[in-house]
Amino acid sequence: MRVLKTDRKERTKSVAEIFSGQVDTFTAVGGEHSKDLRLSEIHFKDGARNRWHMHTTDQILLVTEGDGIVATESEQHELTPGVVALIPANTKHWHGAKPGKSMTHWSILGPADTRIVD
Repeated sequence: MRVLKTDRKERTKSVAEIFSGQVDTFTAVGGEHSKDLRLSEIHFKDGARNRWHMHTTDQILLVTEGDGIVATESEQHELTPGVVALIPANTKHWHGAKPGKSMTHWSILGPADTRIVD
């Protein structure tokens, strides 16, 4: 069992190719702790977002602060605290902060391959 209390100080600046702009991340569960799930907090600063991408499993986003957007090729939704978004496997999408805003969400993802599809 793993029980932890998260702390914003644990976020680190991401240099992952999938992100555009300044993004800080923290993975609470994944890697050595679970082979089936990954739980990560992602903080998008000042309009940062990720590039168009797809996962081979469903993804759940739970927004905890700020103003953001999640979009597919056919729809776009605003993200505000308390909003939960389910993105089905193999759906081309992106998510991030609105221009000039910041947004934080938790991402729950199965053992997925993630592919950038700009």
